[in-house]
Amino acid sequence: MSKFLEYKGYMGTVEYSLEDNLLFGEVVGIRSLISYEGSDLESLKKDFEDGIESYLSSCEYECVPPEKPYTGSLGVRISPTLFKQLYTFSSTRNQTTDQTIEDAIRRHILA
Repeated sequence: MSKFLEYKGYMGTVEYSLEDNLLFGEVVGIRSLISYEGSDLESLKKDFEDGIESYLSSCEYECVPPEKPYTGSLGVRISPTLFKQLYTFSSTRNQTTDQTIEDAIRRHILA
């Protein structure tokens, strides 16, 4: 069972407030805030989808491109020593540093 909602490539969390007896969440993977709520899963999902539609309509109206979730771009700062080791390791395998990092992450995540 997934703990996320998905619609048009956007993913959102599903959380529960005991005090309010309410489901709620927010879209993840973008800087813009899109939040939603519902008294049950069906109404939560509808408010989630309506929130995304509203966001996309607003972007279109303002002539700005909507943020794309999970673009695949990652900025990471590491020590110069580790970067040198990464570069050397990648070079000996005829790979770019990006390919080596992607391979390492894939192995770690899938392990």
